[in-house]
Amino acid sequence: MGKPALLAASLAVLLTAAWAVAVSALLPPAAPAAAEIAGCPLFPGNNVWNARVDTLPVDPDSDLYIATIGANAAVHPDFGSGDWPPGSGAPIGIPYVDVAGSQSPVEIVFTEYGDESDPGPYPVPTNAPIEGGPSSTGDRHVLVVERDGCMLYELYQAYPQTNGSWEAGSGATFDLRSNDLRPDGWTSADAAGLPILAGLVRYDEVASGEIRHALRFTAPQTRREYLWPARHYASSLTGQEYPPMGQRFRLRADFDISGFSPEVQVILEAMKRYGIILADNGSAWYISGAPDGRWDNDTLVGELGQVHGSDFEAVDESALMVDPDSGQVWLGGYLWYLPLIVRGW
Repeated sequence: MGKPALLAASLAVLLTAAWAVAVSALLPPAAPAAAEIAGCPLFPGNNVWNARVDTLPVDPDSDLYIATIGANAAVHPDFGSGDWPPGSGAPIGIPYVDVAGSQSPVEIVFTEYGDESDPGPYPVPTNAPIEGGPSSTGDRHVLVVERDGCMLYELYQAYPQTNGSWEAGSGATFDLRSNDLRPDGWTSADAAGLPILAGLVRYDEVASGEIRHALRFTAPQTRREYLWPARHYASSLTGQEYPPMGQRFRLRADFDISGFSPEVQVILEAMKRYGIILADNGSAWYISGAPDGRWDNDTLVGELGQVHGSDFEAVDESALMVDPDSGQVWLGGYLWYLPLIVRGW
């Protein structure tokens, strides 16, 4: 091979290598490892619940939403240890249970939203823990993970029956290995049509030093609209100042968490990286979690209570959406790199 040909070949190799480096720099990062529960992924790593939002733009209506929910209202952990009121047997938080694939499925009779519920049977044990305890008059959520098939079953207003079946206001099933969303316009066991378990603060995650998903929270007033990935609204209010179901918020990057206890720092860091998702009507800035005897209630309430609505900002996560009927995200929201590659940049 002559020198000109050798030079051309070498140049081609260099250009190919440079092209590969340029393209790899433009491509979104690989999906992170998903959070896990009972040996199952808590939805795929590229699911919207598991997507970081700390670099996404602020929603233009952020200030309106913060003011409506309560700029001066303190964050409150809607989870903890023990029961409330004391001696009532009512766990503090939303409990869940995992069962084997051999758990017998039972009939579920839906009393409110049967046309928007996934039909049974569901593998719900007769002694499944109920939010608020057996005597609760609240939401009475029941969450069940079938760990062999990695399926999630969630009920709202669930009441066990003497024959082993359950009555519930609504119910939803989720494949924990899938990005599928509920049908558009359907509720779930949650007002926003989202899975509840995906947004709970769980002690084991906090003890591991990292929460790798968004958290669920409530607000007193919401709009008669919903944003991806939510599928359902629960309001008649139409003013622009009311946040829609599914609206995501994050703790501001400049909020100093260094003075908080290690456990609370893990929760606050998750609020910065992954944010909090509005999933139901309720008290302002109430963060959902699972009850656990290892929580220190005084620390949770005292320290999280130092965080206020004004320390958050609403996030525009629309750039993450791949398909409005899927929870899959463009990691990093880098939609702009596609036309560059097509043009041969």
